[in-house]
Amino acid sequence: MIKDSKYKDLIEYLKGLEKVAIAFSGGVDSNFLLKTSQEALGDKVVAITVKAPYIPKREIEEVKEIVKSSGVEHYFLEMPLEDLIKNNPEDRCYICKKAVFNKIMLLAKDKGAKYVLDGTNFDDTKEYRPGMKALKELSIKSPLKELGFKKEEIRQYSKELELNTWNKPSYACLLSRIPYGKEISFEELERIEKSEEFLHEIGFKGARVRSYGETARIEVYKNQICKFFDEKISNMVVSKLKLLGYKYITVDLEGYRSGSMDSNIKDGNSNE
Repeated sequence: MIKDSKYKDLIEYLKGLEKVAIAFSGGVDSNFLLKTSQEALGDKVVAITVKAPYIPKREIEEVKEIVKSSGVEHYFLEMPLEDLIKNNPEDRCYICKKAVFNKIMLLAKDKGAKYVLDGTNFDDTKEYRPGMKALKELSIKSPLKELGFKKEEIRQYSKELELNTWNKPSYACLLSRIPYGKEISFEELERIEKSEEFLHEIGFKGARVRSYGETARIEVYKNQICKFFDEKISNMVVSKLKLLGYKYITVDLEGYRSGSMDSNIKDGNSNE
């Protein structure tokens, strides 16, 4: 058992919540929150996972494995692609989060949970996260953010707790791969998902495929960019992504950046 004061503060915080529902994605943060909530509250924890067209199937399968091993009471919540976000507005994340958490709250109440928790951490406050406004409006609790837990700390605690997600790459929904103002289609979401799945399979963990119609802009960690200079690998990637429907395949030399589609918004300009 971890004994440092910050971890103990989290456990004590969670003990005061009586019964909780966790918005569970299966990522680093939500899995750590699930584990600590179970330590604090035992069986007074339920987990709720959203299934939607913008959530990759591999993420859903990983969730199934985690909840099976954890023994937590778990529910999937089916979500459609909301009409209000089909044109990918700049406040898409806010609109989506509001709709998703309204439904999570209803299910949580039905299961007797007093509070809904999510895995937002302290580092998230330093990035463009319009969805956090929705969480605040709905009074969703974010213990990791409130108690100042940073991503690297959560990874370290997760490693000590022997959670398989401790070194899992960060993840954002597939909608974050599409430029703001561009109409979202199920076909494009599927193409992005299959492209990223292929890149992960050949060793590019955490790769992103930013999709601009016929053009794919690949982001990988900087230390992996050199792999594309291997003609065998580059030809393999080009062939696969063209088969999936892209006409032009590019590699971003700046490497993977969280929220790279948001850079113009931060400057007050349109993403287009």
